[in-house]
Amino acid sequence: MPTSRRTFAVAAVAALVLPLSACGSGGGGGGSSDASGKVEGDITFQTWNLRANFKPYFEDLIAEFEKKHPGTHVKWVDQPAEGYADKISADAAGGTLPDVVNVSPDLVAPLAKAGLALDLDKAAGQYEKEYLAGAWAGHRIPGMEGTYAFPWYLNTGPLFYNKSLFRKAGLDAERPPKTYDELFDAGLRIAEKTDGEVATLANVPAIEDFGRYGVPLMNEEGTAFAFNDAKGVELLARYKELYDAKALDRQALTATPESAGKKFLTGAVAMNPGSALDLANFKKQAPSLYRDIGITDQITSTGHVNMYVMGVMVNAQSPRKPAAVAFAHFVTDAAHQMSFAKQVAVFPSTAGSLDDPYFTEEDGTDETRVRVAAAKSLKTAANYTPVLFSEQMKTELRNEVAKALQGKQSPKEALDNAVKACDRLLRQQG
Repeated sequence: MPTSRRTFAVAAVAALVLPLSACGSGGGGGGSSDASGKVEGDITFQTWNLRANFKPYFEDLIAEFEKKHPGTHVKWVDQPAEGYADKISADAAGGTLPDVVNVSPDLVAPLAKAGLALDLDKAAGQYEKEYLAGAWAGHRIPGMEGTYAFPWYLNTGPLFYNKSLFRKAGLDAERPPKTYDELFDAGLRIAEKTDGEVATLANVPAIEDFGRYGVPLMNEEGTAFAFNDAKGVELLARYKELYDAKALDRQALTATPESAGKKFLTGAVAMNPGSALDLANFKKQAPSLYRDIGITDQITSTGHVNMYVMGVMVNAQSPRKPAAVAFAHFVTDAAHQMSFAKQVAVFPSTAGSLDDPYFTEEDGTDETRVRVAAAKSLKTAANYTPVLFSEQMKTELRNEVAKALQGKQSPKEALDNAVKACDRLLRQQG
């Protein structure tokens, strides 16, 4: 039951594989890490599918920065979600990467390896204390020293469930599953009571699900994957049991977050991950579901929920690094992260911000309840998706999981094959 990056509010995250031609473009280390000097000149700032909904926010932000730093000019470009990774890859190869770039950890990893992402530990280490430790570490790359993007916004979310479907299956709608055993038992019960008409989950397990289950995802050195251990096999075997009993939606093998969400809206699926943003959607599109919606915590064996991290990277090749670093910090400082979070229903990565009353005080509404609970969980949350886990690796894992669920190979064989393929791709990254 992976929380989608759709629920990350504003970005449909992909992953990036730089063409080999870009690997030499870093100039043997991406140029100087010195970002000192006067903040001046023209820079370009690239965001990821944000203009349509947040144009006034970014225009005001840029105007404020330019007023604070006379002699600067920020050109804002926004790229659509689809093809974003390809666009960055092409710019990296062609030497046209913007000065400041909106990235996720998996996007920044190949850029850092190619010498195109500025090491902020060296160039802007004085700002580290302003951010949550886990967020600052979110853009570190295994096998490399340094931090390669400012943390921007975070997100996580609860697990929604349909109380009506729970009651029809004879389950206590006020006591949703809290453990994986309870989740799988509930799934089998609902499938049995509805003769397979209602599934409990609509997604196959993704890498973050293995992480939440307590499976070690990589070795300590970050040089090989390890999710094919006994615990990983156990999780996939449990999903196979659900699939055989029709407790896992039959279209889960090809499901997208959007299609899974629609299944939940129509009552074909009993549980689905989401965020506070989804409540407004339920209220508008499925009022009967909204009136009977259940909200519970993400299920985890580790005690740490999954979170997603978004960042702002500075191009190490930028000829205007002082301005680029100043602007990237400006975008992600506490005041601007708080104002953005109130518009977008995301969470700031700055230290102390999650203690603001906006994230700690309830007012009796479900929206606030979700926000307060999510903010509390983020203080100890983990980003389970390895920084080096590329889009190709996600596809390899998904394909092997599908074969296991269809009975074409055992869960052990499937994960062994997935690890083998991911390790091969990992070596190619290096």
